[in-house]
Amino acid sequence: MGYIEDKNNFAIQTFNITRKFGNLTAVDGVNLGVKKGEIFSLLGPNGAGKTTIIKMLCCLLRPTGGTGAIMGYDIQEEPLAVKSIIGISPQETAISLHLNSLENLELICGVYGMSKEETKKRSEEILELMSLTKRAKDRAGKLSGGMQRRLSIAMALVSDPLVLFLDEPTLGLDPQARRSMWEQIAGLKGKKTILLTTHYLEEADALADRIAIIDEGKIIALGTSGELKNKIQDKQIMIVKAKNLTHEAIEGLRKIYPDAREIEGGVEIRAKEISFERIVNYLHSEGTKIESTLIKEPSLDDVFLQLTGKEIRE
Repeated sequence: MGYIEDKNNFAIQTFNITRKFGNLTAVDGVNLGVKKGEIFSLLGPNGAGKTTIIKMLCCLLRPTGGTGAIMGYDIQEEPLAVKSIIGISPQETAISLHLNSLENLELICGVYGMSKEETKKRSEEILELMSLTKRAKDRAGKLSGGMQRRLSIAMALVSDPLVLFLDEPTLGLDPQARRSMWEQIAGLKGKKTILLTTHYLEEADALADRIAIIDEGKIIALGTSGELKNKIQDKQIMIVKAKNLTHEAIEGLRKIYPDAREIEGGVEIRAKEISFERIVNYLHSEGTKIESTLIKEPSLDDVFLQLTGKEIRE
């Protein structure tokens, strides 16, 4: 089993891991290596296969092909060993809404067979770590969505796992709650190996040491945020916001820059070399009133668009 040789460097590995549901291939021969202590993000749209990968790695779903390893333990041959060193915060928040925050943690401590003294100590530590101490006696059902998510992650940390799986940890949260959650996750950096799934480009950009872009069950790109953006660095991107921009004007612009595309309130132009003067003069000649122009730095959204030909969807 070759993966055992790499267990000193990698916390998570997959080897051509595949999962089919009838005729549907949800995960198609994925190979990954997540280093110890890093935050690694699986970035892709809903239905890309992210949750299926996590379920297989957590021994909740058997692969139909290939395998995976957590800290050198095979997910199919040694599931009990795997489960003893992982924690998971699932996409659907797994908390007891009728219990308060402290009671939820005490419940999980009981599952792990901790003594009364151990339960008290560990619960207090986790509440403090996740900034929930002041909400310890608040019933979970009364907490905000962001607080419930935070409690879900706290419960996944009770056993002090070596590897933490966070499946869409900020799904459905408002922007302020999402950023607060990012701070909590970033605070775990280096303390745990974290595999995080998300379809929020900004989230992967902000948190992950490395990112694997997944679409239709396949990894289509992998690297740091900077490395992925550099994949399209050979093209400049210019955004022109304008009034009276006609379809005919955009079609004429495509004869000069084939990758020009209409966007809300304007046009986006991609090319190896962009002539600001030529674009402005052309649009003026078409009777277009230019409101603003912007030379745009590439983003993960641009990477996904170039690799798949479509924008990532909520």
